[in-house]
Amino acid sequence: MKSHKEVEEFILSMPNAKLDYPFGEDVAVYKVPVSKEEKMFALMPEKTTPVRLSLKCDPKLAALLREKYESVLEGYHLNKKHWNTVLLTGQLEDQEIKDLIVHSYNLVTGLPGHVPEITR
Repeated sequence: MKSHKEVEEFILSMPNAKLDYPFGEDVAVYKVPVSKEEKMFALMPEKTTPVRLSLKCDPKLAALLREKYESVLEGYHLNKKHWNTVLLTGQLEDQEIKDLIVHSYNLVTGLPGHVPEITR
């Protein structure tokens, strides 16, 4: 899952997920309805190489991922405690990226979910 299109297709497969451009046409923002508002759970700048994907993350897991992987950074222009930006360089496997997307979605929607197990 290295292309913008592949990542976007998976993100939009989440229940009620929708694409929006509230910050202009250069940043794809993925939202989900929560109560009476829509909340972001993923952001992906358009036309970047490698693809950069920002996701909400449990603060302890966020710190662990940043220590473990050079391709996981503090959230770009986001709350650095709760958001990571993942560079899709191949360092994380497809399933790990999917797990982090689901984790972000679950955090935002309040759905119960496990903290992804990063096995490498």
